[in-house]
Amino acid sequence: MQRTIRVLDVRVFRGPHLYSLTPMVQIQIDLGALEGFPTDKLPGFTENLGRLLPGLAAHGCSYGAAGGFLRRMEEGTWLGHVVEHVALELQTVVGHRVTRGKTRSVKGSPGTYNVMFAYQDEAVALLAGRIALELVDSLLPANLQGAEDLREVAEADGPFELAARLQLLKVLADERALGPTTASLVREAERRGIPAIRIDESSLVLLGQGRHQKRIRASCSDFTSEIATEIASDKDLTKLLLRQAGLPVPKGELVRSEPEAVAGAARLGYPVVTKPLDGNHGRGVNIGLATVEEVRWGFEQAREHSRSVIIEQHFVGSDHRILVIEGRVVAVAERIPAHVIGNGRDSISELVEETNRDPRRGEGHSSVLTRIQIDECVEHFLSRSQLTLSSIPARGERVFLRPTANLSTGGTAIDRTDEIHPENALIARRAAQIIGLDIAGIDFVCSDISRPVSETGGGIIEVNAGPGFRMHLEPSQGRARNVARPVLDLLFPGGQNGRIPIFAITGTNGKSTTARMLAHVLQANGSNVGLTSTTGIYLNGERIMTGDCSGPKSARVVLREPGIDIAVLECARGGILREGLAFDECDVGAVLNVHGDHLGLKGIDTIEDLAQVKSVVVESVRRGGWSILNADDVHTSAMSREARGSVCYFSLANRTEWPNTLRDHVAEGGRALTRERSGDGWDIFIHEDGQSLFLMCVDEIPATFEGAAEFNVANSLAAIAMAYCHGVPLTTIRGALAEFTTSFEHSPGRLNVFDGHGFRTIVDYAHNPEGLTALGKLVSHMRSGHQRTIGLVAIPGDRRDCDIRNMGAVASKIFDIIVFKEDENELRGRAPGSIAGLLREGALQAGCAPARMHVSYPEQEAVRFCLELARERDLVVLTVDDVEAVWRQVTGFEPAVVIRRGRDNHDVHHLRAS
Repeated sequence: MQRTIRVLDVRVFRGPHLYSLTPMVQIQIDLGALEGFPTDKLPGFTENLGRLLPGLAAHGCSYGAAGGFLRRMEEGTWLGHVVEHVALELQTVVGHRVTRGKTRSVKGSPGTYNVMFAYQDEAVALLAGRIALELVDSLLPANLQGAEDLREVAEADGPFELAARLQLLKVLADERALGPTTASLVREAERRGIPAIRIDESSLVLLGQGRHQKRIRASCSDFTSEIATEIASDKDLTKLLLRQAGLPVPKGELVRSEPEAVAGAARLGYPVVTKPLDGNHGRGVNIGLATVEEVRWGFEQAREHSRSVIIEQHFVGSDHRILVIEGRVVAVAERIPAHVIGNGRDSISELVEETNRDPRRGEGHSSVLTRIQIDECVEHFLSRSQLTLSSIPARGERVFLRPTANLSTGGTAIDRTDEIHPENALIARRAAQIIGLDIAGIDFVCSDISRPVSETGGGIIEVNAGPGFRMHLEPSQGRARNVARPVLDLLFPGGQNGRIPIFAITGTNGKSTTARMLAHVLQANGSNVGLTSTTGIYLNGERIMTGDCSGPKSARVVLREPGIDIAVLECARGGILREGLAFDECDVGAVLNVHGDHLGLKGIDTIEDLAQVKSVVVESVRRGGWSILNADDVHTSAMSREARGSVCYFSLANRTEWPNTLRDHVAEGGRALTRERSGDGWDIFIHEDGQSLFLMCVDEIPATFEGAAEFNVANSLAAIAMAYCHGVPLTTIRGALAEFTTSFEHSPGRLNVFDGHGFRTIVDYAHNPEGLTALGKLVSHMRSGHQRTIGLVAIPGDRRDCDIRNMGAVASKIFDIIVFKEDENELRGRAPGSIAGLLREGALQAGCAPARMHVSYPEQEAVRFCLELARERDLVVLTVDDVEAVWRQVTGFEPAVVIRRGRDNHDVHHLRAS
């Protein structure tokens, strides 16, 4: 047994998952010998950890009250549980609000735990997880220290030292943090239930899904005009347009040299302002320049940020920022330049240091206030008042450090929203409209914002695209303004949540066909449909991506596709286990069935385990949505206890054989879709509110092969249920399903039939015993019209030995001739020939004669072998992986005997020339 903690696996669940609906990081650890050392057997551990992270005292844990977790440690709990709480607390220390966590022992593996904790940012959470492991390890007795494989969680150089690691975590959190403007918009979106996804490492955020999506970067949105932004960045052009509209702006000139600047100042009259033509954040701006020397200095400062410099009149008064959104003034702030207040004792330099100790001040734009930086501009500005950094201001004396009042250079803000005079507000509104900005920050100088500027003098000095919200969200004085609200009203009017309907489908078998049926129905209803499946991603039936696309990564591609109205998502077991679902909730979720496939993989050992994984889909249905469950499957129908929304069952059972769950549900007025015997055929009924409504005959759905393909009858019922619960008219459902076939074009790899060589070939994906058994029932029904049945059978190597043998046994009961295939990509860790050997073994144990069995590989050769074995009127069933290549191979096959249709419709046989 190992002596120390070892990391075995790391996963990031980005959506609802097996353990919670909350996104979480999972670190699987093996405690080794430490399994025998709960916290009560580690002297001093609890006290030392509580001293290093005092915030742990607030964790309630299972006791639900502050101090609960410390009490658990005193009583004795395992170290995996401790790592969970430490990781949560470390994130809290850097300002991330996370509280949920779980630690679960791994079944059948003593000492192994899945440690899970919620996160706000993946990278920060992973580093917090590593530091948590390091901290716990550092508090253990020396002979038990030495945690292994920590790099699997996150990178961190050098030996562990808590203070250094906390600083590393803080730096990472600051680097990853959204700016205040973007963060406020994301918070407001989340409050409204609008999905928000960060697209890049900067502040580009996608709000909403499909055709409702909007992108934002800070306060710029999809609605922000590029030409308006360019105009606003050209300060000279902006003033020209505003002056032409009769708005008050300072007179000015565009200059490119010091002599031009000095001459311009003389013409305008002192004092003047110099600023870069296309600068921002107040960089290079200097005001109140009253001498030739100051103008020359100001010109050089501005030239550092732009080739061209504006020199203009200096408006006397306070600097105000007026925020205009969609033609409305929503906030006004008076901006105060960076300054210090003297105490009669400390120098200006020392007062700046003291001011910067304010915890609200930080670097850049992520903090409420920005730290004051001492630079040449500060020193020059002080010198204009005969001051230096060593000067000691009198008690109460205010000393301004910069000429401009930008928050980015250390300024502060006072809210003046309720004080602005209507005339000033009108000027600001007009300025935003003239420039063409949906969201604009109007820099407005006047002595009193509550009086009309026509009386006080002053006016507009700049119009800003993408204005920051910091000063309005958290002003230094006055009322905070939720300026994110009107932006979201602009992007999503009328209380829209930006979501498109999501249909999520899972189950062991039938997912792809059901998803394609449903997509076909929804498209017939006029929707633009995005579909993910095991053969690719489709937009209105056109494939845009090839491969197994049944996981969350592919689902996110569809949800971000700007042209779609509806998403139909096949949700496979693997993706749910790997990172959870791609969405936080769906409108309609369906679990078709649960069979014993993929058992023994990733901790899923029983059908009950697998059912819990599949249940995640219906547990994620939104309030007011629908959970579609198979009443004939005991594992699926049992999910009704945890399923969210309303439940709608579907069943193949005749009314007299309904399961009790379905019988009670319908008796209570619940909704259900059933197949019922009618004469020589079957009918489909909808049951609801005590009424039964005939929808259509099963025979009307070509994909059911007149009801013989019973699995496609079940798939049809599930698709109908999902469409009906979404409000699709019954006439549309009926018409769409009557057109849906199992052709390769409609449903590649799912019961595709080709009759072109004198024998019938079926290409299908049946890849487990239950799927092959269902296909076998259809083969049995078709036998009467055919001679021999030839089956190509395979199964992936990561299945259990018993499952592989069972596949061979099932095949022996269906086919006259069996060809077992084995590809390299199917081995999945097994030795070549071992899968085919187990399949053959299972068939022999079931009584299959050796002469009926063949082995061939790879897939292409195995298909060729089957086709060459076929004779006239044989039935060849090919269960394959690369359905497209196989379909081309089948349709392009040239048999030894070519069969043509004669004039009298009899088959005419011709030997193909050798």
